[in-house]
Amino acid sequence: MKKKWILFVASRYIFKGRSNSPVLSVLGIATGVLALIVIIAVMNGFQLSFIESILEISSYHIRLENFSVDKSDELKNLLLEIPGVNAAVPFKEYQALVRGRMGSQQAVLVRGLQENTAEIDQKMGRNLDFEEGFFDISNPGCILLGAELARRLGVYVGDEVTLFSITGVLSADNESGLDYYFVSGVFRTGYYEYDSSWAILNIESPSFLANESDMKLGIKLTNRFNDRIILEQAEKKLLLAGGFDNVKMTSWSDYNRSFFGALRTEKLFMFILLGLIFLVVGLNIFQAQRRAVLQRREEIGLLRAVGGTEKAVRFVFICDGAIIGFTGAFIGLVFGLAIAFNIQGFFTIIEDIVNVFIGIMNILAGFFGTGWTGSFAVFSPAIFYIKEIPSQILPYEVLIIFMFGFLSAFLAAWFASGKAAKIQPAQVLRYE
Repeated sequence: MKKKWILFVASRYIFKGRSNSPVLSVLGIATGVLALIVIIAVMNGFQLSFIESILEISSYHIRLENFSVDKSDELKNLLLEIPGVNAAVPFKEYQALVRGRMGSQQAVLVRGLQENTAEIDQKMGRNLDFEEGFFDISNPGCILLGAELARRLGVYVGDEVTLFSITGVLSADNESGLDYYFVSGVFRTGYYEYDSSWAILNIESPSFLANESDMKLGIKLTNRFNDRIILEQAEKKLLLAGGFDNVKMTSWSDYNRSFFGALRTEKLFMFILLGLIFLVVGLNIFQAQRRAVLQRREEIGLLRAVGGTEKAVRFVFICDGAIIGFTGAFIGLVFGLAIAFNIQGFFTIIEDIVNVFIGIMNILAGFFGTGWTGSFAVFSPAIFYIKEIPSQILPYEVLIIFMFGFLSAFLAAWFASGKAAKIQPAQVLRYE
């Protein structure tokens, strides 16, 4: 009960003060929290969509190589017995040239899969968005093409394409190294590299040489972050089974180390750059609190004279910082999450507002015979390879951002309040 006066005095200093610095500090923190949440959410959306495309379609969570074809079924069954292993997908791949009906040629990566792969690996099936046809490689004479690759070749479902291996002759009965396929599906992953340079065939297609060492096995995990644990369990299991001494196992974190490392570095530097907002706001709060201490020396002296301890007086100003920090961080959190969850609508509103101004300027410019006929887009499909702006919110990152906003004000008030505790009532009241 005796300490209630601290919160009372702190609230009066904020809401009844003469300065508008608390309002500016709250707005500064709210702006920083809002901007950081929205930018990190959009960055996560782009990064996680790329990571998902790479892991679910291309590299898998664990890759196994250097095993014979006749032992592939045994190897697959052994791995599926491990808890946490969701799917095991045999595949082959090679580099080739593909030619369309217009005579144009493109370099492609040809991936050989089983006809029921989309059922075994359902996440891969969901990440292949078919614009034409569907996942149909039941016939060895069918081929699936990426959307951008099909566009460059000028082919559609039902058209014929020609494959020519870059590494050598494709089939024993075709000395020219040429094979002909009919397009049964055109897919889009959202990852430009796959959409522009990938083709999928039946693993039993004549285009694949009977090379036992060419077979690979892709493993999907329930939780990809358990890859190290699964690798240890797989090594023990294969060692006990015997006959798999030369099998090479690679985790997704090792297979894509440079790419994922670059993404982590990019996010870290974005945190640091946007964190400068909190540094600037914190310095502003620090200076405002120091100024408040000087302006209220007489009031602080009176509080000390009527029994207020050094800690209690200092806590008044710390409460000011805590209130400012929490209010600003909470406002920024609410609006930041609202925008991040409705990012497409937010950017649409921004584009509409900008285009209205562009329209007005065009009308005015029309009197001088000039103007711009285009429209403004934040993420134009002509520049960015996206259909819509992705957004992904990670709870722990939101909590970190909120704490950044709160602590920037709290710590600034903590350091600024040190001078208030040193004020002696006798020195202040001597000349009053």
